[in-house]
Parts: sequence; structure tokens; C-alpha cells
Amino acid sequence: MRRRLLPLVLPSFLLFVTCAAESQVAEQRNHEHGLRQTPPTIMARGSVQVGFAPWDNAEGMVVDAIRGATQQILVQAFSFTSRTLANALIAARRRGVDVRVMADREQTFGGEASRIPDLAQAGIPVILEVRYQSAHNKVMVIDAGTAEAAVITGSYNWTYAAQYKNAENVLILRHNPDIVKAYAANWRRHQADALPYTEQ
Repeated sequence: MRRRLLPLVLPSFLLFVTCAAESQVAEQRNHEHGLRQTPPTIMARGSVQVGFAPWDNAEGMVVDAIRGATQQILVQAFSFTSRTLANALIAARRRGVDVRVMADREQTFGGEASRIPDLAQAGIPVILEVRYQSAHNKVMVIDAGTAEAAVITGSYNWTYAAQYKNAENVLILRHNPDIVKAYAANWRRHQADALPYTEQ
């Protein structure tokens, strides 16, 4: 009887031991990389505007948000080839908004038709992320610390292709100070490892 029960009990035991061991390995890996087990939960509030390219005018949503900025725009970019978005940021800079751009170094110098040089030539401070294989954030933090603060994020790169050739999504999160604070803090965390842009 015991011999017949062993095959049923043993796999469960092995599964438990395997899961426990994998959990310990994951915990060790997270500890080595300084990862938190679970990110904090931020309460939902405010409004969310959602756009799906190519059907919705996602680029227009982003341009409208940039035009509404009054104090500051913090940009994180993987690929930035959109002339329309570059012009909107340059116009914001010219009307006195503090615009700062952080971009992926490889995409800036290796990609085609990058608008990062245009932004830098317009006097916008540009820094480049070099620590990661891909600095893949697509984020704009607008007017952090104000009542009209907003975060723009999603799969949508700041590119022509994102609007007209790809299937993408963009979210604009408004009137949620905790979300804006978290994204602004993350921007500053990445800023600490980034290097100033210089033309090659």
C-alpha cells in the first residue's frame, strides 16, 4: 500500500520543494538587484484619456497636453522622430516652460531622423541614458506639483510611425498628484545616471 501511495505524495512534495527553491532564487536575485518585492499601490483618482493609434489622433492628444503646460515638461524618450511633437516642445520652451528631455543614447545616435538634435539646438536640456540595454520609457510629466499636473505614458513612442504605421496606445492621467509624483521621482532617478547630450 505504501508503495502505491508514494508516487502520489512524492510529486507534490517535489513540486513544493521546487517552488520553494525557485522562490528563494528569485528573492536572492531581487535582493542582488535592489528590487522591491511589490511596488506600492497608488489610489485611482482623477481622469484618464485613452487613445489607440492608428485609429485615434494620439499625437494630437499629446500635442494638446504639451500646449496646456504652464511650468514644466519632463520627457523620457526611447525613439523621438516626430517633427510635430518636437515643434510642440520647442514652442513650449519659447513660451517659458521648463522643458527637459531624457532619451535613449543608442536610438538618438543610431536611429534614423532623430529629433533630439533639433531639441538640443533649440536650447532644451537633453541628457542620454546609457546604463540600460534599452531606455524604453515613453513618458511626459507635465506641471508636476500643480493642480493641472498630468502624466502621458503608454506604448506610444514619440515618432511618426507610432501614429501612422503602428498599433499603439497612449494614456493621459490627470488630477492624480500621487501618480505624477511617482513618475517625476522616477524621471529624477534616471537623470542621476544619464549623461549630457553632445553631438557626435
